[in-house]
Amino acid sequence: MSVSRPAAVIVLAAGEGTRMKSRLPKVLHEICGRSMLGHVLAAAAELDPERTVVVVGHGREQVVQHLQHVAPGVGTAVQDSQNGTGHAVRMAVESLREQGVELSGTVVLAYGDTPLLRGATLAGLVAAHEEAGNAVTVLSARVPDPAGYGRIVRDADGVFTGIVEHADADEAQLAIDEINSGMYAFDGALLSDVVKRLSTDNAKGEEYITDAVGILRGDGHRVGAALAGDWVEIQGVNDRVQLAEARRLLNDRLLTALMRDGVTIVDPATTWVDAGVRVGRDAVIEPQTQLQGRTVVGEGAHIGPATVLRDTEVGADAVVSMTVAHEALIGPEATVGPYAYLRPGAVLDRKVKIGTYVEVKNANIGEGTKVPHLTYVGDADIGRGVNIGASSVFVNYDGVTKHRTTIGDHARTGSDNMFVAPVRVGDGAYTGAGTVVREDVPPGALAVSAGQQRNIEGWVQRKRPGTPAAEAARRADENSAASD
Repeated sequence: MSVSRPAAVIVLAAGEGTRMKSRLPKVLHEICGRSMLGHVLAAAAELDPERTVVVVGHGREQVVQHLQHVAPGVGTAVQDSQNGTGHAVRMAVESLREQGVELSGTVVLAYGDTPLLRGATLAGLVAAHEEAGNAVTVLSARVPDPAGYGRIVRDADGVFTGIVEHADADEAQLAIDEINSGMYAFDGALLSDVVKRLSTDNAKGEEYITDAVGILRGDGHRVGAALAGDWVEIQGVNDRVQLAEARRLLNDRLLTALMRDGVTIVDPATTWVDAGVRVGRDAVIEPQTQLQGRTVVGEGAHIGPATVLRDTEVGADAVVSMTVAHEALIGPEATVGPYAYLRPGAVLDRKVKIGTYVEVKNANIGEGTKVPHLTYVGDADIGRGVNIGASSVFVNYDGVTKHRTTIGDHARTGSDNMFVAPVRVGDGAYTGAGTVVREDVPPGALAVSAGQQRNIEGWVQRKRPGTPAAEAARRADENSAASD
């Protein structure tokens, strides 16, 4: 759909949200990897407006800080006291005027607590508004239960004539299922004028933006309503129950899009993805998997079950099962898990194997290398074709500073090794089981540190008499003597 570039998008985000019962401003609550406000701003950004203004109030320091992180180009206007939606819009218009901006063109009004809103729906609103040449166009929706909403009133020809609040509606109007979403497209110049004329002559003594429709119509301007295709998009989130419902709906939307694009989701009911996640075709996502943040999964990769990936990149045809990974890079055809933990800076090259109960942090692991069992790899550079023995620890911390370990190509390290960094094991070198590597190992050398084994005969019977071990040893001695 082709629409002109709006002069501005105004997003109202000043409310306290008391029903959320939270120290966090309502619009900052997360849903599918973004704040609710972040979702609305992403939808607004699809219109490519000349400017976007968020009206802040309650918890504004937190909201402004969040905006600096997620949308640094967005401006703010302050509503010190929450005196209604019309007052909030007036604060935005006055803030722009103070910056020398006189609105001309279409201005879109949205709300920061509607995370299911789509950019395409806003584009449809703008298109309908401009095609009809309206002064204001209301975004409406048909809902299963309109109780509590303002009703969209149309004449016998279906032409929009106004909005009637639920409390003021007669019996016939209460039967109307088309409701006001509270979102609008305005002629910017007319909006700048009408917000100065909003009355506080109502039960709450507040300025309501809904009154602008009647004022503009009374002035002889065209007003209209554009129907949203899916009523769930305009739902506001006011408490934790509604937040969970919105998260489920948005997750279903994201999963459906992935499946239609060639991704297999084995169990959508237990699979969660964030809005910033990308998954390639022919990938398989097993049950109880969460793909968070900006995770990218390559084509043909197999993820899960019971896997959590955050801000992690997985190469094509890799297999990652029962794993937690955060800010990691998993190469093509690598295998990870089960029960692996990849921490930030873990970089696995092609065909790397990370096995059961292995933790990797800030380490580069070369192509075809295997770290199969019970090992901690921290602050290390491991070459190609290496095998790291079970129960090894890369001892990277001296109590003050972290140090790195380097393992060369095609090295073979024994089980239960300790690599006390900084230390280097050369290409093709071996280390024996139980070795504590404190000094560099030359290429092709064998490093061992354990002393000669010494057996103390009869120690258990003398030091642990009466124990099951002593009794077992006694029987073994007797059996051995009888067989001689």
